[in-house]
Amino acid sequence: MFDKYETVIGLEVHAQLNTKSKIFAPDATTFGASPNSQTSFITLGHPGTLPFINRKVIDYAIKMGLATHCRIQKYNEFARKNYFYADLPKGYQLTQFSTPICQEGHLMIRMNDTLKKIRIHHIHLEEDAGKSTHDQDPTYSQIDLNRAGVPLIEIVSEPDIRSGEEASLYFAEIRRLVQYLDVCDGNMEEGSLRCDANVSVRLKGATELGQRTEIKNLNSLRFLKKAIEYEAKRQIKLIESGGEVVMQTRSYDADKGTTFALRSKEMAHDYRYFPAPDITPIVITDEEVAAIRASLPALPEQLRERYTQQLGLSPYDANILIDDQTMSTYFDALMMHTSNAKAAANWLTGPIKSWLNREQSSMTRFPIPPEQIAGIILLIDEKKINFTIASQQLFPALLKNPDQTAAAMAQQLNLLIESDDSFLNELIEEVLNRLSDKVKAYHKGKKGLIGLFMGEVMKASKGKADPKLTKQLITEQLEQMKK
Repeated sequence: MFDKYETVIGLEVHAQLNTKSKIFAPDATTFGASPNSQTSFITLGHPGTLPFINRKVIDYAIKMGLATHCRIQKYNEFARKNYFYADLPKGYQLTQFSTPICQEGHLMIRMNDTLKKIRIHHIHLEEDAGKSTHDQDPTYSQIDLNRAGVPLIEIVSEPDIRSGEEASLYFAEIRRLVQYLDVCDGNMEEGSLRCDANVSVRLKGATELGQRTEIKNLNSLRFLKKAIEYEAKRQIKLIESGGEVVMQTRSYDADKGTTFALRSKEMAHDYRYFPAPDITPIVITDEEVAAIRASLPALPEQLRERYTQQLGLSPYDANILIDDQTMSTYFDALMMHTSNAKAAANWLTGPIKSWLNREQSSMTRFPIPPEQIAGIILLIDEKKINFTIASQQLFPALLKNPDQTAAAMAQQLNLLIESDDSFLNELIEEVLNRLSDKVKAYHKGKKGLIGLFMGEVMKASKGKADPKLTKQLITEQLEQMKK
């Protein structure tokens, strides 16, 4: 039944911009402040007050537009979008309608090493509404207007997405981009990044879009995927049973894994848009766009290509590194001190990532400077220490003493590999004499016992013996004992 249909999805992603003040007022935007402590007469829409544009939000929107290959709208107007909610104190929202600042862009997503283009219809600027809470008081709803007037960009895709997994990948790519551009912190739990999913189904091969429903306020990659998958199946079951999908706004119940109706839309809302009379149109020049373009950092797709094509990393390693901007920034800094890209990636995706997970920390709080990790890599490359000792003893010591160099700490802890032949030969002789019965078995053909001898010598040397030299010397002594 389900195989006959395809799902058609468009996403509207709302990203709260990283400005210190609101889009049309000087109020602060700090998350977690006391309720209604970050409001002003302008935010509250008192008569006689005039909004004024925070120019930073224009620059941030242009950054996102350029990163998503959009055409930048040079002449920008704001409009009043009229509707009433208790947490929208003015009774209208200031937004862009006829002149969205970024238009006709696209974003590439990577699925099983295959690239797919998701077109972006437009990106527009608007102010956020406040927040209503309905479960804190048995009698009353509570309203916090701190968020009212916080600047947003809304990124509206074309209906090019065909599955919950694709939607999740697209949302993740948006999150990665806004973090790299530093226009939004991408914190989904705090609501800095959230999306609405427009979902419809149609028979495979059909060209007309089916009736859509809108799932509101999804702020988790996993929940986005699950909500879309559930909603698509719900619509298919409804159609197959002879029912009809109606235009609805729905929400996702994460505990039950289901969507449920919030309100029905018999027709599209008439928001009675008209140009905001109190806001002067914004004119963007070619020179301003060029300056912002020149300031853009290296973006995920560029880094992925450089890591795989120039540095020879696997796509897997590259994807882990670029998934978090702070991780890729540290990697780039590390590569200024070493030429061993594979080892650098292994340290970041291995011991360092394990430490971050264990400590529930982030790369910004990782204490060891890149040059000290490069020092560990150099010691291993020069065969002065092996990876096991480096990761299990030297690395923990440097975490406690990040100002020490790797070489000095290894020397202090007596971790450097012993390559003196006489010292190793003494250890080998002691081990082989102790395991004389195993030596006889080796001479009778059980060559796999070389691993046992190696392990015992490494244990006796406390891991400081050079494995390659140790194996060579063991083999030589075994051959001499055979004679």
